[in-house]
Amino acid sequence: MLGQMTKLRRFSAVAQPIFLGSFPPRECGIATFTKDVVDAYDAAFDTRSHVIAIDEPGGEGRRYGSRVIARLSEQDRASYANIAHLVNEHPSDLLNIQHEYGLFGGERGEWLLDLLERVRKPVVLTLHTVLPEPDEQMLRVTRALCDATQTLVALSETGRALLRDVYGIDPMKLHVVHHGVPDVVFTGTDAAKASFGIGQRMVISTFGLINRGKGLEYAIEAMREVVARHPEVLYLILGETHPVVRRREGESYRLSLEAIIHAFGLQNNVKLIDKYLGDDELIAYLEATDVYLTPYLNPVQIVSGTLAYAVGCGKAIVSTPYLYARELLEKGRGMLCEFRDVASIARHVNALLDDPSLRRATERRAYRFGRMMTWPHVTAEYAQLFLDLCRAPVELATA
Repeated sequence: MLGQMTKLRRFSAVAQPIFLGSFPPRECGIATFTKDVVDAYDAAFDTRSHVIAIDEPGGEGRRYGSRVIARLSEQDRASYANIAHLVNEHPSDLLNIQHEYGLFGGERGEWLLDLLERVRKPVVLTLHTVLPEPDEQMLRVTRALCDATQTLVALSETGRALLRDVYGIDPMKLHVVHHGVPDVVFTGTDAAKASFGIGQRMVISTFGLINRGKGLEYAIEAMREVVARHPEVLYLILGETHPVVRRREGESYRLSLEAIIHAFGLQNNVKLIDKYLGDDELIAYLEATDVYLTPYLNPVQIVSGTLAYAVGCGKAIVSTPYLYARELLEKGRGMLCEFRDVASIARHVNALLDDPSLRRATERRAYRFGRMMTWPHVTAEYAQLFLDLCRAPVELATA
């Protein structure tokens, strides 16, 4: 912590960005990430950053705090040119965009190009999704976005390599800034368990907005074998159904999970906690966790905020081998199980529960790696990128 704060103090001046992304109270991972970036930057440099929030159809009535000075309406193409004009008139030095394809209108989010073609300030584009096998349209749009942007941020080394090798992006534009995580003390689980009334039960947890891509049905079924060896186990599935999923299919997936729990007689060992959790509550649950589990089904997932948080908190982790997990959990920082494989999940979870020494060693390796992902460190990385970009001569649009 002290080293990170010293790094921040070396900045004699900082650039002032304006941020574009989804933003709370919208419930999505990018909204949480954008808020965390803004909060960390302002806390480090005593600034007051402004945000342009992205509204999906139906989100127009959302009420934001004072940081949000404008809204980009995802499905209103004219809104993109209007926001570009606002950015140009705003006193900020540059624009940072938190990018996810589904946040922007047009095929593969191509309407964002309308904005980029009109902005006359440097732009840092943070790419939260990079697919290893893009279709022709995604490849075209991604290349165009990158061409219209001065600096590109990937949240993993895997993402940077894909942008360079698959998308053909200029390596000089590419930078890796890891997903930020809270800077927490490495601690035992006893106090946190006591605060939740869990006692001395061994706790496995998964958190995040629920959808069918999470693979939770496989994790629940795996608990039968885990509970057979460790009857005291409590598996907490923390989070509400993703709002987009809820609008499309209601709570059918959550209800199917509850049916599985009852069918296997796991009511005392598996709990679905239907609640959107803020950072403080998430950290509290992680501090009570002995094994963190991500049984996700998408093998090309390039980032996971939940996995990043678990690493940052120094948890022993079992995960399916999607791209981000393979990178974060290498060198003994966690264990990889097979996709959709109940026996594999159970075997790896039991291995950590059976052997406290193995679990502790895995936790320590994860925690050490997580120090480079804490928000003070991440903020320093962004601050340097912003400063370098503002100082460098760049060719900007004149429209």
